[in-house]
Amino acid sequence: MTQTFRPRGPFDLANENAHFGGWPALGGDDGAIVVAFPVEGWDTSAAVVVRQRSPDEVRLEAHGADGHEDRAFAQALAALSLDVDGRAWPEVGARDARIGRLQEAYAFLRPVLFSSPYEAAAHFIIGHRISMKQGRAIRARMAEELGATIDVGGEPFHAFPAPDRLLALADFRGLNATKIERLHGVAEAALDGTLDRARLRSLPAAQALEELRRIDGVGPFFAAGILNRGAGVVDEITDDDLTKHAVQVAYELPKRPTQAETLRLAEQWQPFRMWAAVLLHVWLRREVGLPRRGGRRR
Repeated sequence: MTQTFRPRGPFDLANENAHFGGWPALGGDDGAIVVAFPVEGWDTSAAVVVRQRSPDEVRLEAHGADGHEDRAFAQALAALSLDVDGRAWPEVGARDARIGRLQEAYAFLRPVLFSSPYEAAAHFIIGHRISMKQGRAIRARMAEELGATIDVGGEPFHAFPAPDRLLALADFRGLNATKIERLHGVAEAALDGTLDRARLRSLPAAQALEELRRIDGVGPFFAAGILNRGAGVVDEITDDDLTKHAVQVAYELPKRPTQAETLRLAEQWQPFRMWAAVLLHVWLRREVGLPRRGGRRR
């Protein structure tokens, strides 16, 4: 089953994949990425092939969705922030020259999200206190050994395990007993609707963060990551040190701004405050370097 989608506002799939995604390409078609995931509702898993042949057309092709193709398409679009009307995104850069320069440099980059808040939560639990490389390897093995395998033109693609599979997990190489127990909590939260993307987006940010922090192992930092990179809120500013540091450097402030000062400065980014913050994060990581403890950069 296929769907053709017209992006609302600037969008470049290759640019998004280069900066965020790292998705596998479909063999023989370097311009086609494949996003495999358990479909929210948890009845099935899908692999969605995404192609962009022109700035005005994105084509999606669903495999393995078992009658839930519309859900799979919606989830893939959300992961690419394509479900958001971004036609007014360039206007933020017109109001704020610093953001405008970054928009031009990064081709009006939109945030790329996890395929669901559920996968975001699992990612943070698995990756706690280990390297990013180790976390990616564990998640890839879990997908291959426990998740659904979806055939796309003779190529197998593996989706992360659905919540019921995660809930049944007793042990897994690379995960200690505490992480297994916390992953069970993530699976339960997904099954009871706590991690539903649409629901989290509909809540006031403070309430959503409070509910996410009730999941065992999810503190303030992980809760913000699940809300921002999983649910994909568009017009919020999180209270975190990285955003404040990026603002300080980009706006040449004499000291780290408070949250209140950051919010005042970010008023001109509305209604895309999170998109602007993510753009600042990308710039900081790629061109400036992250701060070390003690204030030095690396």
